[in-house]
Amino acid sequence: MTPAHRDSIADVQTLFAGASGRRLAALINRFADDPRAGVRAIVATARARREAERKEHTRTARLYALEAEFHARGLELVAGLDEVGRGALAGPVTAAAVILAGEPRIEGLDDSKRLTPPRREELAARIHADAIAVCVAHVSAGDVDALGMTAALRDAMRLAIDGLGVVPDHLLLDGLPLHVAENETAVVKGDSKVAAIAAASIVAKVTRDALMRELADQHPGYAFDENKGYGTSEHLQAIARLGLTPVHRRSFTAGGGTLSLFA
Repeated sequence: MTPAHRDSIADVQTLFAGASGRRLAALINRFADDPRAGVRAIVATARARREAERKEHTRTARLYALEAEFHARGLELVAGLDEVGRGALAGPVTAAAVILAGEPRIEGLDDSKRLTPPRREELAARIHADAIAVCVAHVSAGDVDALGMTAALRDAMRLAIDGLGVVPDHLLLDGLPLHVAENETAVVKGDSKVAAIAAASIVAKVTRDALMRELADQHPGYAFDENKGYGTSEHLQAIARLGLTPVHRRSFTAGGGTLSLFA
């Protein structure tokens, strides 16, 4: 029996449990020839995890590729912007601006809608800790009604940019151009393609969700903590039963015109 085989299966499991990256690869090599069925199962699981890590590393590199192109052109401060709350019936429209460092890269970034709430919270904390600058801004329901959604989105994004504390060299926006600034590039489905936009989508979502939980306490009966202000059947029933709150939007823009949501 080789020295590697002197470890109990429980010890081997413990070794693999906290390993990743090069450490995981080294353990796989170390125990690759262990004849014990329990260890072979551990190694097989570790190989699958290692392959998943490799794929995530490759995906992350693609997410950072556009920003790397701008960095190579001397534009170091590239801000990603995204919004949340555009289609809600209540609460603000929220925008976030995030400038990520080239290193360390944050693995796991993705469109916030594709992440679980705990994973969003985890990544938001990492973004705040590692990003060069982060700012989240809200435009209230009343201002959405007064300005219209497109103007409200621009205002939210400009507030987020102004709150960064640094002047971005370039802006990357999700979706279609909003003409927030001359130095902007819009990327369709950017929250799943560009690291800084994905980071902005996560931070915006986590921040607005927390605000909606606060509004749920202030306005009981509407379940804002669950529906986040969107038009679920339960939310519409609550409006019919209880009426509107000050945080409800009275109108929305669709088809180029302003349509009344409520009588």
